[in-house]
Amino acid sequence: MLDGWFLWFILFWVVVLITLFFIGGFFMFRKFLKRMPKQDGRSDLDWEEHYVNETRHLWQKRELELLNELVSPVPELFRDVARQKIAGKIGELAIKEKSRTIDLDLVVRGYILATPKRDHKFLRKKATEMKIDLDPYEDLFA
Repeated sequence: MLDGWFLWFILFWVVVLITLFFIGGFFMFRKFLKRMPKQDGRSDLDWEEHYVNETRHLWQKRELELLNELVSPVPELFRDVARQKIAGKIGELAIKEKSRTIDLDLVVRGYILATPKRDHKFLRKKATEMKIDLDPYEDLFA
């Protein structure tokens, strides 16, 4: 018979494990949805990779360092994913605008557009630390 502290210990771990399985499943399902092909035959992740590959030659060392500095507040576990997503958005903007190089303006606009709204306060804080004026980009924060 289970009784006393051991019963509560087992019940606690059952709840913890079920919660962790649900959290992990949620993030796996989100990744699965991003990998699903859209009507054009490519997934969101395929498009990100395409834009990064197509604009790789447009990046200068200074802009790469700026991107790395902007993603530095992101936890290290998620930093590569965030960098890929942001670089993909920057590449998409560069291709649409037919830019010859990636410049500060493209990096900041792409970073704002690729960042979820809940993280914009961290972006503003980091930009202030780096002395980047965000006034011209206020309409992108809406």
